[in-house]
Amino acid sequence: MGRTNPTYRDFLGRFEGRCQPFRRALRREAKPAYDRVFEHAQQHADAAGYLNSADPELAVLISVLVAQQREIQELRSEVEECRS
Repeated sequence: MGRTNPTYRDFLGRFEGRCQPFRRALRREAKPAYDRVFEHAQQHADAAGYLNSADPELAVLISVLVAQQREIQELRSEVEECRS
């Protein structure tokens, strides 16, 4: 018996494709940040796949939030080290 939902990685590829008009409309300096958002989503594909949600866009958002929170924590640690 297979899954009834497509894999998260398949969904993410299609979702990123659907968002390309948005990316094209961004200013040049914003495009690397946009690309980084999808890199974050890809980095957490294993965890997001376990969710096997009927709404995989939620998994994309959670993946991006987790990655951004981790970056914030790392930056805070670096600032604290510089203050010491």
